Amino acid sequence: MLTAVILTPLLGSLIVALLGRLSAKVARVLALLASLASFGVVIAAVATSSGSQAASGAAQWWMLTMDGIAAPLLLLTGFLGVIAVLAARSETRSPAAHYALLLAVQASVSGVFLAGNLVLFYAFWEAVLIPMYFIIGIWGAENRRHAAMKFFIYTFAGSALMLVGLIIAMFQGNAFAMGDLLSTPLSVGLQGPVFWLLSIGFLMKLPVVGLHTWQPDAYTQAPTSGSILLSGVLAKMGAYALLRIAIPIAPAAYDAARPVLVALGIIGIIYGALVALAQSDLKRLIAYSSIAHMGFVVLAIGIGTPLALGAAMLVMISHGLVAGMLFLLAGQLYERTGTYEMSRLGGFGKVLPAWATAFTFAALASLGLPGLSGFPGELAAVLESWGSIGWWTALAALGVVFSAAYNLTAVRRVNHGPVAEEFAGIADLGLAEWLAVAPLAVGIVVVGVWPQFVTGMAEPALRALAAVTGGAL
Repeated sequence: MLTAVILTPLLGSLIVALLGRLSAKVARVLALLASLASFGVVIAAVATSSGSQAASGAAQWWMLTMDGIAAPLLLLTGFLGVIAVLAARSETRSPAAHYALLLAVQASVSGVFLAGNLVLFYAFWEAVLIPMYFIIGIWGAENRRHAAMKFFIYTFAGSALMLVGLIIAMFQGNAFAMGDLLSTPLSVGLQGPVFWLLSIGFLMKLPVVGLHTWQPDAYTQAPTSGSILLSGVLAKMGAYALLRIAIPIAPAAYDAARPVLVALGIIGIIYGALVALAQSDLKRLIAYSSIAHMGFVVLAIGIGTPLALGAAMLVMISHGLVAGMLFLLAGQLYERTGTYEMSRLGGFGKVLPAWATAFTFAALASLGLPGLSGFPGELAAVLESWGSIGWWTALAALGVVFSAAYNLTAVRRVNHGPVAEEFAGIADLGLAEWLAVAPLAVGIVVVGVWPQFVTGMAEPALRALAAVTGGAL
């Protein structure tokens, strides 16, 4: 079943690439069927998992595992894979190739979350880079080639450092299989260098401030479907790898690095929110807001208690849903107006009432309105921080205020005010577009009112991890 989670979208990618050339409609239908089948396989795999870990593979090199950290992220990947295909419905430039690459990204990311040994993990980690590079570079906006190359250089450089750390871990720490990481950490002398070699590569993918400059360009220049996958699932690979690999391999080094991670998280929260507030480009605002939200993930990982680690999981899942919905809505607006520049927009509450309602809903989820997915994870991260870093928590809480500022500013500038003449007659959301928007809204509400859906799956694995690391800053 775990193998099928990877092979289903991979086979779907090959079928779409071959048969999708017949017509754009054939490519679209095949891609949607493949993404739905892939999501179904993920649901079945999670539902039939017998415990915190299930293993698959006759050969040692093809070893797949799924624990409570991976399971929610796999569900998110499968779900957003369907949304990304729906978001690309109007793509006319080589649609078969575009859909095939989207499915290839889904297969590769699923491989990262399921890899049962370090070699397989690295292979899938690098495999993600290839289809995403082409998605940005071919189907992106005007500066797509620059953004794609920047994305490639930054992530490849991080991967090179990560590879050195993985090689040291395998040959010096006897930690080839993921299951051995918690029981066989590296010697204390090696933990520091290995932890930071790995973490720089992982934090590059998140990204944290200082390693983030590729992110706004890539998120902004990518097509809507690419932006959904970049923000929704690729950013989560870095946080997952910290929890699944870097911390178990080097718990002592992680303990020493916690203040640094906390500082990086708080800086990311404040910086991302302030820069988002200064943006005039709607898509770029959403891109910088992602830095702020992922800052809560880094902060929670730095705190390290079981509840804080659960908060990190909640924020990851919430951000995948909320950012996915915001990028989807921004893309739908761009198809109608040809611009993301908020100075040219306005009054869409009158012209596009359905779209404006959905955008307001997503913005409220992003700012952390109680009852929506953004609230429980960020609240838990702030509350757990108070017990460890005291009044420094106020800086993270200040980021929540700034989050409300940039989200509500975007709603005011886009939905209210006078309507530009050139956009007075544009059409509101159609049924096909609602099929992509509505499931995201439902997911946001489900996680907001029932966070145990995520934390219940992750709790056994996170408690085991917290026990190894000491469980508090």
